[in-house]
Amino acid sequence: MKTRVLYLGGLGRSGTTLIERVLGELPGVCALGEVVHLWQRDIRDDERCACGKPFSGCEFWTAVGLKAFGGWARVDVHRILALRELVERTRHVPLLAAGAAGGGSAGGARNRAPADLSALAAEYAEYYTRIYEAAAAVAGATVVIDSSKHSALAHCLRHSEDIDLRVLHVVRDPRGVAYSWTKKVVRPEAAGRDEMTRYTPTRSALLWNAQNAAFGLLRQCGVSVRRLRYEDFLADPRGTVHRLAAYMGLDTSVEPLYFLEKTSVELGRCHSAAGNPMRFLTGRIQLRPDDAWRQALPPRQRAIVGVVCAPLLRSYGYGLIK
Repeated sequence: MKTRVLYLGGLGRSGTTLIERVLGELPGVCALGEVVHLWQRDIRDDERCACGKPFSGCEFWTAVGLKAFGGWARVDVHRILALRELVERTRHVPLLAAGAAGGGSAGGARNRAPADLSALAAEYAEYYTRIYEAAAAVAGATVVIDSSKHSALAHCLRHSEDIDLRVLHVVRDPRGVAYSWTKKVVRPEAAGRDEMTRYTPTRSALLWNAQNAAFGLLRQCGVSVRRLRYEDFLADPRGTVHRLAAYMGLDTSVEPLYFLEKTSVELGRCHSAAGNPMRFLTGRIQLRPDDAWRQALPPRQRAIVGVVCAPLLRSYGYGLIK
C-alpha cells in the first residue's frame, strides 16, 4: 500500500509551518517538518527536534531511522546531499517536469544523459519515501506531512511509485512574504544562535514567482495539487481544515476539532525535524492576520514587489496596489 503524503509547497515565510502544525493536530496525521533539511541539520549536525531533544536523542526519530534504514548511521548523507545538488534545483524544474533533470555528475565533472538524471531523481526520492513509510508506521498515521516547500523536491517525489503524493500549494501576498524575509530570525535549534536566511524584497519577489510557477507546472504533470492562500486560511481556519482533511482522505465530519477555535489553536508537542522556530511552540496560539508589512515595508519596496509579481498576483486574487 502506498504511503499517503501531503507535501506543503511554496516560498518560505508563507505560513506553511503554522498550517502544518494545525493539520498535525488531526487524528491520523503525522507532521514531520521540513524533511529536506533532515539529512544535514539533523543526521549530520544533530540539531534539536521540535520535541526539545537533540535529534539523536529523540525516541520518535530514532525509531524512524531504525525502521527506514536500520539506523541513521547507515545513511550515506554525502550521497544524498550530492543527489540534492544534482536534481533538486529550481532551475531543473522544467526538465524534471519532462521526466529528466539537468546538471552534471555527482562530482560535477560531466553531463549525464536525461535517462540517467531521471534515475538519479528516482534514487533521491527513494530516501524520502523510506522516511515517510517509516514515520507513518511508527506514528500509526494514515497521512504524513512534509513541509519542505521546495518545488524541485516535489517534482522529484513524483518519481516515486510508493507514495500517494498530494501537494498543498500555499501562497501568501508577496509583499508580506518580502517583509518577512527582511526580518532577523534566530534559529534556536542551532548551536551558536545562527540566524535564518534573509533576502532583499526584490530577491524574494523573484523567488516567489519561480517557486509558485513551478507548482503550477507540477499540476500539469498530473500530480494532485490544491492551492491555498494563507490569508484565506486565517479568515476561516475551521472550514479550511475540514476541506484539507477531505483532500487528505480523512473524514472530519464527526470530529469536534476541539483544538481549533475561530481565532486560536491549541498545539501539542510535535517531532518536526526542521523549519520555522514556531515549530517549538505549544499551547494556545492566536490565529490573526500578519499584515505588519502594510506599514513596515517601505512604499517603494512594496511597489517593486508588486510590479515583479504582477502576473501571478492577479491570478491568485491579490490586488496590484496595497
